[in-house]
Amino acid sequence: MLEAEALGKLQALWEEGERHDAHCTERREKCLNITMDTGRFLYQLVRFSGSRHILEIGTSNGFSTIWLALATRASGGRVISLDVLAAKQQRARENLASFGVESRVELVLADATDWLAGAPPASIDLLFLDAERRHYPSYWPDIQRVLRPGGLVVMDNAQSHQDECRDFVGQVLATDGYLAETYTIGKGQFVILKDG
Repeated sequence: MLEAEALGKLQALWEEGERHDAHCTERREKCLNITMDTGRFLYQLVRFSGSRHILEIGTSNGFSTIWLALATRASGGRVISLDVLAAKQQRARENLASFGVESRVELVLADATDWLAGAPPASIDLLFLDAERRHYPSYWPDIQRVLRPGGLVVMDNAQSHQDECRDFVGQVLATDGYLAETYTIGKGQFVILKDG
């Protein structure tokens, strides 16, 4: 169950991220957190689906990671979160500990292309995609391989950055065996079901 105390702390962390980003000029240093309603959506998806093996591409300060990790408490699942910036993962590590979910998360400092290439087939139940959108089309072949049948992919920013997501969305929609839809939640969530 998602307690009121955790929701209050999540709201405070989101507000902290917004203040940080408002005063930050370098994009790589920004938190670029998901919205609160996107967090609730991710939490619900994990709980509904019973996902136990979750991959997040784009850790940042761990805000979305916390939502995913809190949702895995019921299933006994774990989250692997990838990022290429060590400073962001250090901040995420601190935030995860403050929510008591650090044991549910493995933070991996790695390029997603390399990590996905080495991941076992059908090993991921749910993948949250919130990183450099220009790389998504190159991830797609390996995402298909590592996602289990019935697994889900959620891509953030489907509406806020529609132009940057267009190639990936088109690629997914042209792939047989996948059902996808964009939901007007937060900055737009493109949800892909491996329907096989």
